Amino acid sequence: MVLKKLEKPDFTLLAFFITFYYRNIAIYKYVMGVTKTQIFNDKQNELAIIFKVLSNPARIAILQYISSQKSCICNDIVDEIGLAQPTISQHLKELKSIDLIEGEIEGKKVCYCINLKKWKKVQVILNSFFDKTKFNCC
Repeated sequence: MVLKKLEKPDFTLLAFFITFYYRNIAIYKYVMGVTKTQIFNDKQNELAIIFKVLSNPARIAILQYISSQKSCICNDIVDEIGLAQPTISQHLKELKSIDLIEGEIEGKKVCYCINLKKWKKVQVILNSFFDKTKFNCC
């Protein structure tokens, strides 16, 4: 019996396969998440988007603050909420993406207010969801 000296394993090839494997899993998960929304109806997808946008407590605080004011809000949000301006801007962008708020440009400022028409529609959708849900579990 002849014993050979073990050489160093080739980690480059191993690293390639691991990277390839995990990258494909990430792509697969991304594609699955995007394509599966098609099996649900429009109301379910719309409700999921609304819940996703409203799931952040900072956005709830922003909505409460804007809705409690008598006029559109420009720069007061950062001072009131206590988050950094870029963070507030990102939250405002998310709220605006589903039209819960409207923004008007005044010079260099953007002033926000509640979009009452959309807010009423969201209220109807949420009420319909809760009215149709039966609370008959243990």
